[in-house]
Amino acid sequence: MVLKMSSLFLRTLREDPADAEVTSHRLLVRAGYVRRVAPGIFTMLPMGLRVLRNIEQVIREEMDAIGGQELEFPALLPREPYEATGRWTEYGANLFRLKDRRQADYLLGPTHEEMFTLAVKDMCSSYKDLPLTLYQIQTKYRDEARPRAGVLRGREFVMKDSYSFDVDDDGLRAAYARHREAYIKIFDRFGLDYVVCSAMSGAMGGSASEEFLAICEIGEDTFVRCANGDYAANVEAVVTPPPAAQPIEGRPAAQVVDTPGTPTIETLVDLFNTREDLRRADRDWAAGDTLKNVMLMLTLPDGKREPLAVGVPGDREVDLRRLEAQVAPAEVAPMSEAEFAQHPALVKGYIGPGVLGEKNSSGIRYLVDPRVVGGTSWITGADEPGKHVVHLVAGRDFTPDGTVEAVRIQDGDICPIDGGVLQQARGIEIGHIFQLGRKYAQALGLSVLDQNGKAQIVTMGSYGVGVTRALAVIAEQTADERGLCWPRELSPADVHVVAAGKTEEIRDGAEQLATRLEAAGLTVLLDDRKDVSPGVKFNDSELLGVPTIVVVGKRLADGMVEIRDRRSGSKEEVAADGAVAAVQAAVTASR
Repeated sequence: MVLKMSSLFLRTLREDPADAEVTSHRLLVRAGYVRRVAPGIFTMLPMGLRVLRNIEQVIREEMDAIGGQELEFPALLPREPYEATGRWTEYGANLFRLKDRRQADYLLGPTHEEMFTLAVKDMCSSYKDLPLTLYQIQTKYRDEARPRAGVLRGREFVMKDSYSFDVDDDGLRAAYARHREAYIKIFDRFGLDYVVCSAMSGAMGGSASEEFLAICEIGEDTFVRCANGDYAANVEAVVTPPPAAQPIEGRPAAQVVDTPGTPTIETLVDLFNTREDLRRADRDWAAGDTLKNVMLMLTLPDGKREPLAVGVPGDREVDLRRLEAQVAPAEVAPMSEAEFAQHPALVKGYIGPGVLGEKNSSGIRYLVDPRVVGGTSWITGADEPGKHVVHLVAGRDFTPDGTVEAVRIQDGDICPIDGGVLQQARGIEIGHIFQLGRKYAQALGLSVLDQNGKAQIVTMGSYGVGVTRALAVIAEQTADERGLCWPRELSPADVHVVAAGKTEEIRDGAEQLATRLEAAGLTVLLDDRKDVSPGVKFNDSELLGVPTIVVVGKRLADGMVEIRDRRSGSKEEVAADGAVAAVQAAVTASR
């Protein structure tokens, strides 16, 4: 196929769009691949759609290779299945809700677990019908509060979601492993620099969960890697190795002391290190010796709010996003002054474990960092104005309601696998796989008869790839200062032929070469525009990012054309008669 730029629905821009925040947004708009319709909503223009379809083709090939069968559900869905699983409420404001003319409730599908489950329930009744893997590539809708970064975080987006159905957990684990391997092949074919991270299941539910994160500084996800190279996890899923419990016997008794003028951890530690009666003999007190109790509010999906206290070492901060992953689907926010005033047992600035906990005077659930193990001794609030308590020992003087992973991860934290050092990086989620288990099958009554004629609840896996997000991530990782630079397999064309001159001879030569390249089985983008200067054409060829560029210019009179490699910038003059073979060789070498 020859795509002629003189008639192609394409317009490139010299200037960046005013609302562009990241490289992929800027270049996809400038190159005429996408066009903004509204915040978080974009039109895929012909060139963008060609890349999107190539991405989808790679996904289809790898999904089909593991036995996946493609179908497609509607985007407009009834309320009832989502009510049955609780997600009509759990999704909260992220769900697009609407009513039909009869006032029946509908939603625009954010994801389709319920639909897949009901389809299998309708059509499968025996263990002989399983295992089964179904998938679709379809548009999803989520009312993002802050759509940003072009198609990276949109309110309408294309996603591949697949689901495995098995009789038992062994079957689920095998399906999960097949999908994991398929995803590795998909993202390798995309040419991405990515990492597979342990992750939280969140509102999806289930047990094992892993994210595929494209490494990128603009990424919204923070992950950690062990310096030894054997562990990676989203910060929300990092597990803190707790220290060994310490003996309680022989510990000094807890002592309440006056600590006026200590509104911060720093001032408190300074006081303990400067007052003769509070100093310790072996070393100076440090922020990590204090127990900081942070008051928060949880908002449940039904709108109900309840308080939560989180105790962390004083040298650490609470990461609300990380905490939110632990208490999903609830949302977390700091306790307001008005809410604080509703709990008279709390003394601002001097809150301690003495009043916290469901069995204590405040009645507020109290969760602590895993480092707060039995026998550890702390300086913390004494629940009286201007007073703290020292030598307060966990397991002797207070017992929390449980532990929670809530502190902000830092470089240098300990790897839970081998004790190595963790280092942080940023990434963009491009895929997520879950062992869902029986949550959705149980809620919707999906069971099959086993070999003994006994009904068994089906166990499921869920596996997603962000298709439009992949388009942006690939652009983000492969672009350079000149423009887009597509991997060969995903490019909108195999070769970009530029007629770099206004003479009829050059234009005819370029068109003839394009026709020969097409006959050789290549997809050709031909810049045959008559009223555009060679300089603009060269700039556009680099902006558009087709991996091989052939320049037909003044040297055609000598029987020569120029072949450029978009990624490396290398140039080579070849005989026009041998250009097709040279381009074919370049195409083959880069696949």
